[in-house]
Amino acid sequence: MAQSGSTRYSGTGDPARSLALLWRTAERSARKGRTDLSVDGIVRAAIEVADSEGIGALSMRRVAEQLGVGTMSLYTHVPGKGELLDVMQDTVFGETARPDLTGQPWRARLEQVARENHALYLRHPWLLQIATNRPVLGPNMIAKYDYELRAVDGIGLTQVEMDSVITLVVGFVHGAARVSVDSAQAERDTGMTDERWWQAHQPFLARMSDPDTYPVAAAVGAAAGAEHNSAINPDHAFEFGLQRVLDGIEVLVQRRATE
Repeated sequence: MAQSGSTRYSGTGDPARSLALLWRTAERSARKGRTDLSVDGIVRAAIEVADSEGIGALSMRRVAEQLGVGTMSLYTHVPGKGELLDVMQDTVFGETARPDLTGQPWRARLEQVARENHALYLRHPWLLQIATNRPVLGPNMIAKYDYELRAVDGIGLTQVEMDSVITLVVGFVHGAARVSVDSAQAERDTGMTDERWWQAHQPFLARMSDPDTYPVAAAVGAAAGAEHNSAINPDHAFEFGLQRVLDGIEVLVQRRATE
């Protein structure tokens, strides 16, 4: 799967048109055009292109090719690439499982949030290339946000702290997922697994990491390399990091309980 290093931004389309598409308040397919096309069909095709070829390959022309139609026929339903990107994001946000975790400890609920976001990024790596500081205000995004907030509802945090905790957890997952995606991408592009890379480079690294000059790096690097048989293990990094993030949140929860 091809990847582009450039960052895309959500919310770059016309706000009114994006919101109309996201909430389907003005179905553009009602206008004259191909009756076999719809917003949902175009969005599904766009997601397929991004999943298989990367976000850099996404264009109205490429989506039209995927559907086997002329490019101009898409504009009857979707005004442009910016609006399409917003609806793509909101559509995949609807994939996260949201089981009823009533009665479960807040840590278990936050783990559910973290693991669902992690799985979502691995299914759709192109999400990692979209800056979401201007979030898509679609129905699936809002439903997802509401569900995630309920993981920390009623545990003594302020509303701002609840939002900050979700931002912290999802932000950690974003970084961890990027490590996993980059590792998989490196293997596809080079034909070499992380394990093989480590086996080829470890003897040289051992010689260069002079324990007299770099005593801590030499010892820790050797121990971590022996444990993971690579420079980094993305799965371990995710599991270890998630528990440490939750540990930090637990300190805040306990502090609020004593105030």
